[in-house]
Amino acid sequence: MAEDKKRCFWCNLKNPVYIKYHDEEWGVPNFSEGYLYEMLLLESFQAGLSWECVLNKREAFREAFDGFDMHAVSNYGDSKLQELLGNKAIIRNRLKLRAAVENSKIFGNIQKEFGSFRNYLFSFNGGATAYEIGKTTNELSDAISADLQKRGMKFVGSTIIYSYLQAIGMIYSHDADCFLHKQCADDSFS
Repeated sequence: MAEDKKRCFWCNLKNPVYIKYHDEEWGVPNFSEGYLYEMLLLESFQAGLSWECVLNKREAFREAFDGFDMHAVSNYGDSKLQELLGNKAIIRNRLKLRAAVENSKIFGNIQKEFGSFRNYLFSFNGGATAYEIGKTTNELSDAISADLQKRGMKFVGSTIIYSYLQAIGMIYSHDADCFLHKQCADDSFS
């Protein structure tokens, strides 16, 4: 039973969507291009809000953003943005919606430059997993955030990128008393 397991302090045990995300997705390495794009888009909407709020709207975002199709989102014009602003099922922040379109274009440019967004991310640390608890930024999130901002992305500050890296499994941060906590291969993490 889900309630019998000790989870990270932030996991709302009254929200089955959050429990499933915590148990099956958060911190699990997933570097498929579609997932990397989806999570970056969703994380950009988190700025100033809780991840739980965004996660609860994930399926509505999926529907509104053409199944998280980067090419479709890259081509959204003013009429689509107006449609999104009227969609009460998603977060309707005009700046974040415009950023989603521009960030999608930049994501595609990065894929072309590096061969994949995964290659881009791995260019910062070789793809190694960081094991750490209790942080909201680190040198890796600082570097990736700075580079994405230099390329023109918005809503990708170091804290958002740190959360993103946790989500996709480049940073592993399950609490020490969480049933999913594990140590890194050299046992230096606890």
